[in-house]
Amino acid sequence: MREYLLTLFVSAAVTYLLTGAVRRFAIAAGAMPEIRARDVHKEPTPRLGGMAMFGGLCAGLLIARHLPGMEVVFTGSTDVQALLSGCALICLLGVVDDKWGVDAIIKLLGQALAAGVMVWQGIVILWLPIPGQGTVSLTPTQGAILTIAVVVITINAVNFVDGLDGLAAGMVCIAAVAFFAYAYRLWFGYGIEGAAAPTMFTALLIGICAGFLPHNLHPARIFMGDSGSMLIGLMLAAAAITLTGRLDPEVIAAQAGSETFATHKLVPVYIPLVLPFAVLIVPLIDLVMAVTRRGWAGRSPFAADKGHLHHRLLEIGHSHSRAVLIMYFWSGLIASFTVLISVRPDRRPIVYAGLGFIALGLLVLMLPWFRPRVPKTLHGVVPPRYRGRGRRRARDVADSAGSADGSVITAEDEHHRATAEHGQQPWRGSESGTQPGSAPVSGTRSRSQSPLL
Repeated sequence: MREYLLTLFVSAAVTYLLTGAVRRFAIAAGAMPEIRARDVHKEPTPRLGGMAMFGGLCAGLLIARHLPGMEVVFTGSTDVQALLSGCALICLLGVVDDKWGVDAIIKLLGQALAAGVMVWQGIVILWLPIPGQGTVSLTPTQGAILTIAVVVITINAVNFVDGLDGLAAGMVCIAAVAFFAYAYRLWFGYGIEGAAAPTMFTALLIGICAGFLPHNLHPARIFMGDSGSMLIGLMLAAAAITLTGRLDPEVIAAQAGSETFATHKLVPVYIPLVLPFAVLIVPLIDLVMAVTRRGWAGRSPFAADKGHLHHRLLEIGHSHSRAVLIMYFWSGLIASFTVLISVRPDRRPIVYAGLGFIALGLLVLMLPWFRPRVPKTLHGVVPPRYRGRGRRRARDVADSAGSADGSVITAEDEHHRATAEHGQQPWRGSESGTQPGSAPVSGTRSRSQSPLL
């Protein structure tokens, strides 16, 4: 475990440090597209964050190459070379798209090319373990086509969900954590050597996502762009293929003791690619809904719009941060449930109880009007929208008491009183800049002017 943690921390640190330099380079290079109708940010933000993520990947691989516990990944197969080649191509395509823009069809062909390069170098689905049917071997052509399809679908699922600050990086990081836990259990729990590569790939993926997130959380200082979203999508697909598409169920059954035991304990291995699709179920649902919606309206499936799940969360009243947290919760809930299928039966009640509490918390989080009461001692570590409830309530009580004799406290009176307390002249230093003789300043903000809840 120490080797994987070291690899993770190195890739995270390098990604974090490179992101600042990449941001300055993106600004100088003009990689700051104008605000589009479907965007939710208010001012142009630099992209090209995928360049920093690719740098973190290379640094992590360089460190892992010299760690004794990971020698089997570099000497036993060509998976590392295949992953690095595919990531380099997809990142280059993304950089071109972030700077100049690329047609959707050309981008799709580029994604298929990157997947094809990985297939050519050895990352390919060899067989499908199907319950009740046994292991179904695939021909080279079938394996190549299925591998390319899985890679392209995963890349576009991650690309589609990259619509809010920190959303794609956080969701892929959650998926990678779940995937790492499962692959690590196969590798060290059952001694299955084929799980060594996906264990390392997911550790690297966690690192680059965690290193980029501090720069990408709302309000984001830089976007990962297509160079980043396609990169992490390809890495997740590569980990899925090397784990579920190349492991022989008979080996797992031999390690587990019996095929029945293996089927019960290791269900994700017996259902082709169920784990990566399960942990990415939210963006995949969004992808299917987007294609269906656009096709029903007679538009191209690649035509951008504001009908994604995160856009709908904003429309019903959630704030930017809360919409991201809701998507995080859904992804974490589904990923945890999928991975914990293989937990020992005597521990399942505890697992289900924990998942039930998470579901309850998610239900509360789904309420746009809900605002938790935060003690004053925690005001320094929570967003501003969660502060000041007590002060507002006290002001409302004071207003009610002040008007008990029938008088009315106007906004102008409130302003004069506030300025007098601070030793200022009336109408001087007002945030609104209102001058004497102009319309009085409203004491409240209208609903249409208020920020998203």
